[in-house]
Amino acid sequence: MTDVSGFESIPPTTLADLLGREQVMDIGIRPLWPSVPRVAGPAFTVRCPPGDNLMLHAAIYRARPGSVIVVEAGDVDYAVAGGNVCAVAQRRGIAAFVVDGVIRDLAEVRAMGFPVFARGVIPIPGTKAAVEPLGGRVRCGGVDVNAGDIVVADEEGIVVTPGARRKRVLLDARAKLAKEAGESLDAWEEAHRARIEKVLAEKGYEG
Repeated sequence: MTDVSGFESIPPTTLADLLGREQVMDIGIRPLWPSVPRVAGPAFTVRCPPGDNLMLHAAIYRARPGSVIVVEAGDVDYAVAGGNVCAVAQRRGIAAFVVDGVIRDLAEVRAMGFPVFARGVIPIPGTKAAVEPLGGRVRCGGVDVNAGDIVVADEEGIVVTPGARRKRVLLDARAKLAKEAGESLDAWEEAHRARIEKVLAEKGYEG
């Protein structure tokens, strides 16, 4: 299993600064209950065709503990998971669901504290008929996600670090956080103002 140790202490904002927009999921995929804790784990990828949720239900028995199950759902008209599926996933050690789609039974999921990031909720369940490969590349929130990529998610957003870049990104993120921690607000303001004034001057602004 991909080693993700250290990523749980890195905010999505820091990762977004390092990785850029293409690795940040769009704002439509968000935590479905308040105060969801930050989660970090290797992606276990799932693709569900429109109206069907079979492969997510299969994935909770195949993903290893600590995994973030990332789902490319085919629509937002049918829920891919509900309370019991989330409860079993939680019991099996799954870190979270990140779903480009919708779930149901939100009150149950909120009560158990299982982190779910999705586009919303709907009470209608999907069917269980379509078999798709697990572990392939999926598109979730506008980001291409491969199995083993590092997913970090909290109330600030969801960022995907390509697995092959995880060591370099973690080192750079730690260095960036250390630098920021050692900088006073006065020093930050001074540097920030100088940078802004320089840009304004270059643009010919005289106000």
